[in-house]
Amino acid sequence: MVNLNNHIEVSNMSESCQILSDTLNIVENNIHPGQSVLELDAMAENYILSCNAKPAFKGYDGFPSTLCVSIDDEIVHGIPKDICLEEGQIISIDCGVLKNDFYSDSARTIAVGSISKEKQMLLDVTKEALNIGIKQAMPGNKVFDISDAIQKFIEPTGFSIVRELVGHGIGRSLHLDPQVPNFSEPKHLDLDVELKEGMCLAIEPMINLGSRHIKTDKDGWTIRTQDGQPSAHFEHSILITNLQPRILT
Repeated sequence: MVNLNNHIEVSNMSESCQILSDTLNIVENNIHPGQSVLELDAMAENYILSCNAKPAFKGYDGFPSTLCVSIDDEIVHGIPKDICLEEGQIISIDCGVLKNDFYSDSARTIAVGSISKEKQMLLDVTKEALNIGIKQAMPGNKVFDISDAIQKFIEPTGFSIVRELVGHGIGRSLHLDPQVPNFSEPKHLDLDVELKEGMCLAIEPMINLGSRHIKTDKDGWTIRTQDGQPSAHFEHSILITNLQPRILT
């Protein structure tokens, strides 16, 4: 079942997404060597609550925090820890907001001070992969067109695409159909879903510097690369319109 949103629903979703975008901007502006990760999480939560909204991730399947904070070889779902950021790291901040009964979801990966050329290239390529995928989110296209565009852009770079984690529909629930993989081969069940005006998707390439293979930490949440190489993650919640994809976050 694919959800199509009317104008009122889009307006409500847009407010949730704007709060989330502002939240991530606040967090990003405070990322620097020596910054407490727990303080970043508190900043995000306090701002969301000040907007009469709720952190979407906190309590979701028991997740304990407002932000997912994933550093270097951590791909996604990192639980904020009582540590400080260090020069040369990259940090992925992933967050969701619930406002007006609508969810938003967005992520970005940020340099902590000066980073290596390899890490900077990983960030640039992953962010561009997201942009390329979003451009394919047009009525009449299929999920395949998003997934295939991302895969064809990433693989020639030598970086690898995480296969076990994918994008998704979003709206009155945090995760809705269809799933939106960042690859078209091997064939995925939802690749044939047709895109229609009013659909909202969370598109989120997760790209590794080394191997695509992943593992889960003992905390049951943090997913990281098997080979210890860094990973980047960029995500937007978008609306499909007849004109062009609208980035809500």
